[in-house]
Amino acid sequence: MNEEHILPIIIVGHVDHGKSTLIGRLLYDTKCLPLDKFLEIQKSSESLGRNLEFAFVMDCLEEERSKGITIDTTQTFFKTSKRRYVIIDAPGHKEFLKNMITGTTQAQAALLIIDIKEGIREQTKRHAYILSLLGLKQVCVILNKIDLVNYSEYKFLTLQKETTEFLNQLNIYPNFVLPISAIHGENVAIHSQKTPWYKGPTVLEALDVFDELRVEEKSPRFPVQDVYSIDGRKILVGRVEAGKINVGDSLFLLPEKKQVVVKKIKKFLQKASTAHYEESVGIILKGRHYVRRGDILSGDLFPLISNNIRANLFWMDHTSYNIGDPLLFRCVTQEVSCRINKIYKKFDPASMELIEEEAPTIGEAEVADVLINLDKEVVVDSFSEIPEMGRFVLERNGIPVAGGIIN
Repeated sequence: MNEEHILPIIIVGHVDHGKSTLIGRLLYDTKCLPLDKFLEIQKSSESLGRNLEFAFVMDCLEEERSKGITIDTTQTFFKTSKRRYVIIDAPGHKEFLKNMITGTTQAQAALLIIDIKEGIREQTKRHAYILSLLGLKQVCVILNKIDLVNYSEYKFLTLQKETTEFLNQLNIYPNFVLPISAIHGENVAIHSQKTPWYKGPTVLEALDVFDELRVEEKSPRFPVQDVYSIDGRKILVGRVEAGKINVGDSLFLLPEKKQVVVKKIKKFLQKASTAHYEESVGIILKGRHYVRRGDILSGDLFPLISNNIRANLFWMDHTSYNIGDPLLFRCVTQEVSCRINKIYKKFDPASMELIEEEAPTIGEAEVADVLINLDKEVVVDSFSEIPEMGRFVLERNGIPVAGGIIN
């Protein structure tokens, strides 16, 4: 297992459909549950006259968090022979969406859990819609509590069809749909003999199929933060937001689409021939070029270069936005005056109910599908491909009022 490889995932679903039980089972089956916690849960379960209650795992972890005790990375995690997984905590719909947009979490895959007896419920629909808004492409549907329908293949196939059709309407195409019993461990880590008709992967096998984003392996993106002139040489200063940059590389200076060549790379107190993902460096280009803050060095021409951006945003300010009002768009080092010219739809993120189409305003804690018109072209990527290049903040009078993602 490569300890450097970590896949952040979210597990969502309607209340009582088995999210906590599945998390507890994953920790237990991968031997990532500390012995003292296991014994504590075992004792609590026995005192209530129950079998081992895996949902108590989350209660134990939450109690430790409330006391300020750090659990490894402070997030629930488990590991397989392939890699580590971090389960992102999503305490509520508004908090979840706000966190995703503002960048405190970066889920790359999702498990959507559904009680096979109850089927698709309101929170199932809301969570699915949020996954769609975020553009998550790696989704596994877990049909839980198969034991409560006597391991019925018919029940599984019926709900599998209904769920897939529903998700397809939201442009979500699940990679897998699995029948499991989280409480008994059927098809979680080990294939169940009680579902001989099911030939697909277990939950852990399905997760191991998913790809890590690995932004460090993508085509380079280097937003210019500043330009210094030292001894007659221009040094472009910034942070590598994707890929790596080598001396001698031919790059594109965006938005002009001009080809340039890297002459030198400067790091603090050391010589360097390569700048890696997330490193802050100085870059000297061959020849003379007009470069300014907000320009982007890119390894390809795939980024969108436009003064019109369609995006999903979360309005955070208590004062509503009226269509056409001036704002400031910030994405990496780019700062451009803008206006929202069109509000296609807006939603209440707590219920994911459609509030209004072709709306004239956006209110506090509302999610909106919008068209942003900028005073000049900006360079952006899809949030799901290069998060830092697909995430933005809108300011009004110097105060952040909204965060958004570009899908």
